[in-house]
Amino acid sequence: MNNKIIIPCEKANHVCDKTQYKEATLWEKIKLNIHLIYCNACRGYTKNNSKLTKLMTKKPIVLEYSEKESLKSNFNKELTKHQ
Repeated sequence: MNNKIIIPCEKANHVCDKTQYKEATLWEKIKLNIHLIYCNACRGYTKNNSKLTKLMTKKPIVLEYSEKESLKSNFNKELTKHQ
């Protein structure tokens, strides 16, 4: 393959981030997809990036004050068990 098509992992991750924000060009996306065919680590990075984006675009859960306090209390109980 031509060296203009093959990109290193660092560049692939950068293009993945750009794609997430709709800033990557078509040529960058093509090179990223070729890279993802043979690179398992970058496929994982891309998968995790997609999950994070989906989580961040969901509507946040609003808790009542009492629910927050209960959650905080339970968290602190569990935390003291593991110290």
